[in-house]
Amino acid sequence: MWKFRTGTAWRDVPERYGPWATLYTRFCRWAADGTFDRMLRAAQAKADAAGDIEWLVSVDSTVVRAHQHAAGARKGGSVTRPSAGPEAA
Repeated sequence: MWKFRTGTAWRDVPERYGPWATLYTRFCRWAADGTFDRMLRAAQAKADAAGDIEWLVSVDSTVVRAHQHAAGARKGGSVTRPSAGPEAA
């Protein structure tokens, strides 16, 4: 958890936690085998039983970022192309 809280590289994890390569290998194994998912579900179940979780969710689109190229329309406007289908009468 220290590594992700600080945003540091694996090689910079303090020695008190053990060799960085061992930590990385264990992290990858736990991520692959679902250990973190099980830990999260257990923590959520415990907090839910204690009434510590509010399950109401609100999504506010003002915090959802769009890709930089999705910011506006094409420059010069759109070109209207004739349809290849039959004419509308």
